[in-house]
Amino acid sequence: MELVDFLAIVHPAIAVIFVFPLIGIVSHFAWQTRQRRLQIVDGGKSKIPPIVGGEHKRIGEWLTSAVVGLSLIGLAYPIGKNIIKNQLWNQNLFQVIFILLMFVLTIVCLVLLFQAKQRLWRGVFATLTGAGLVILGCQDGVFRRTNEWYWSHYYIGITAALLMIFSIAIVQDIYQDRSNRWRIIHTFINCIALLLFIGQGFTGSRDLLEIPLSWQESHVYQCNYSQRTCPTPNLETPK
Repeated sequence: MELVDFLAIVHPAIAVIFVFPLIGIVSHFAWQTRQRRLQIVDGGKSKIPPIVGGEHKRIGEWLTSAVVGLSLIGLAYPIGKNIIKNQLWNQNLFQVIFILLMFVLTIVCLVLLFQAKQRLWRGVFATLTGAGLVILGCQDGVFRRTNEWYWSHYYIGITAALLMIFSIAIVQDIYQDRSNRWRIIHTFINCIALLLFIGQGFTGSRDLLEIPLSWQESHVYQCNYSQRTCPTPNLETPK
């Protein structure tokens, strides 16, 4: 396996080792938090410790950071590969600088989102973070599978990341809203995000099967994917 092949599996490796376990932990604390709230509302005493709410929020922030970071890593590989392959700095240096700035600004906006307290600034930094992911995803080299967007690893992943960013942006509103409207919205969008993460497990596994090693690319990419056929090699009969 060449270095370029190793770099290609960094994204899925981080997802398996770090992100998906976090999803399980956050989901567990979310369920515990809800059960404790319902038990208290019914007038009873809950055996679930009150710390679960704080832990759910804290690890949820870790998860959002991990998902956005993983998305950036997943985008950085094909974008960087395209830049190096086409020596884009010789053709359009401004675009290369713009792409690098977008990576930096997206990370900065995410950090500022966690620091923001006022609703206006939370909305601004959440929007900028999401816009950064979308703009980077539109760059050349990113395989989007637009013809099958409903089963695309890219589109599902970006949607899940945007939902996580929005979820973080409304956390402060949840604690200030006595009508529980924001809490219901938070629960709803995170249930959708959970389903999308499950979809990512399937689409990511499929894409790993479809992506050849670097030394195989020249042969595999000659195949006709629509007809599921590959050219037959010309084998000379030894004399």
